Parts: sequence; structure tokens; C-alpha cells
Amino acid sequence: MLRGAIIGLGNVALEGHLPGWTRRDDVEIVAVSDTERGRRQLADARLPAARWYDSVDGLLAHEPLDFVDICTPPASHGPLVCRALERGLHVLCEKPLVVGPDDLARVSRLAEATRRVVHTVHNWHHAPIIKRTMQLVQQGTIGPVTRVVWQTLRTRPAAASNANGVNWRLDPALGGGGVLTDHGWHVFYLLRNWIGDRPTAVSARLERRRHLTSPVEDTATVQVTFPRATAEIFLTWAADRRDNVAELVGTDGRIELHAETLRLERDGREQRWSCPPALSNGSAHPEWFDPVVDQFLGAVTGTAPRDSNLAEARLCSVLESVARESSRRGGVSVAVPSLPIA
Repeated sequence: MLRGAIIGLGNVALEGHLPGWTRRDDVEIVAVSDTERGRRQLADARLPAARWYDSVDGLLAHEPLDFVDICTPPASHGPLVCRALERGLHVLCEKPLVVGPDDLARVSRLAEATRRVVHTVHNWHHAPIIKRTMQLVQQGTIGPVTRVVWQTLRTRPAAASNANGVNWRLDPALGGGGVLTDHGWHVFYLLRNWIGDRPTAVSARLERRRHLTSPVEDTATVQVTFPRATAEIFLTWAADRRDNVAELVGTDGRIELHAETLRLERDGREQRWSCPPALSNGSAHPEWFDPVVDQFLGAVTGTAPRDSNLAEARLCSVLESVARESSRRGGVSVAVPSLPIA
């Protein structure tokens, strides 16, 4: 029985992670920590046997643990991951793993030095429509993918449960960035699997179209260049509807994803699959948490690769950093530093 603790008891922990942990019989969540003491009542109701800590320091100092599950706002992820690794703990962390290259370098060094697992919650891999798409790509149904077009459309950022009513997604001190940080990470790790090659360059423009007083972007237009493919990404919190639309073009056909419907065109014929729920159906996605935990615990126990998810997260972090650099330079193409893809 592995002993774990949850750090941060916001919406994603309560609605996404807790149901998954409580379904398992090989893990016990023995402690919870959050800076908002008002959430203690929620912790007591949902995890009555878990001990409450007002601070991460108290939790790490007093609890004998095997791992922590970090569900705090993104800007705190890097420092918290490092503190857990320094204590010899494995780490499951909500995306994004880090919000800048300095934190990425520190996490990578510590993970290697301590030989502990650092696993980011890349849960969209396990959405039915994404799994079906990946199966078709791996089977060579549309040939090598040469172009991906992706749109994430939201009318506003997802809600956050803070006592002061402030949405951390609009505060760079907490969220690290805007829509690119919140949604771009998902697209970056999906591209890695669909195209299966190293990205070579990124160009991007980050804008504020609706949340004009916010210091973070609410819209991002990003192009990622690969040796034999391109990806065109549009992300916004300023749309008139909530939706996800994607298209994969290959040498032998194309796949279209819209809401929960997948459409394949090949050799003049069309096939459709219904793959509920849609990616835009909520933000916590508890139904996709179980396979994330299976992979994390497999890496911890040695039955799954230890570093493949961390390599994926490194690539996502680098692509975000390069996209921000491109936007600061007026949208010019910026080369992607060389990184292993596996």
C-alpha cells in the first residue's frame, strides 16, 4: 500500500483526482494540505481518515510518504516538485509541470539525481476521441501526418475556487501564463504522438481580445514546424462558443475531430465514430484519471518506463517557452532547442 498526500484541494483535486484515488485499493491518501483553511471541511468530508496540514512544510516534515499529488496553481508546481524530490518522494503533478525554463532545469536535474518519478497529468491522451485518433494514426490509416490544425474555443477561462474570488488563471503570479499555459500544453503533447518527430521551430502571437485588463493572454495563435509536417494551433478564451475542433491531414487521408465525433476520409470513403465525452465537456475529467494513475504507479513500481512522461513534459515546456519568445519578438520563427522525443 503506497502512502500519498494531496497538495492543493481546488476543483481539479476534488472533482478529478479524489474520485480516482478513492477507487483504488493499492494507495492510501493519508494527508492533505492547502493554504485556504476553509477547505479543511471539504477534506474531512471527502477523506475523513486523512490528516490536514495548513502548510506544505508541515506535511513534508511530519508525514512518512511515498508520493505527493500536486494540484496547486501552475506557478507553484516547479518549487513544490523540487521540495518533494528533495524529500525522496515520487511526484504526480497537474499540468503544466513547470512554467519556465529555470524550473524545468531544476526539476530535471533533481529527478535524475534522486531517481524518483515525476509524472505530469496528461489526461487528454485517455479521452476516447484521442485514443481512437491515435489508433488510426498508428495503423497508418491516413499515412504519415503532414498537417495538424487545432482549435480550442472557450468563452472564458475555467472557474477557480478561491476564497477571494480571484481566478488564478488570470494572475501570472499564480497561473504563470494565460490560455497558452492552460490549453497549449495539451495540444503540444498530442502533437508529439501524432507527428512523431522533433519540432524544429515555433512562431506565435499572443493577444488579449476580451480580458483587456488582464496581464495574461486570452488568445494564442501558434505554428509549430516539424521536418515533414506543420501544426497550426488557435487557442482562445474569447470565443462565442465552447468547442474543440481538430484536423489531421496525412498523405493518404484525413481525420476530423469535432466535439465527440471523429470522421475519417480515405480513398473517397467516409467513416464516423461517436466518442463521448467531448474534450470540451468540463475541465476536471475524472473519467480519464485512472489510466494516468496506472501509468504513474507503473513507473513508481518499475512496471512502466520511468522517464517517458517527463520527456513529454520537457518538450511541452520548451515549446511554450519558445512560443512566448516568438511572440515577444513579433511572431518571428524561433528555433526549438534539441531535445530527445522519447
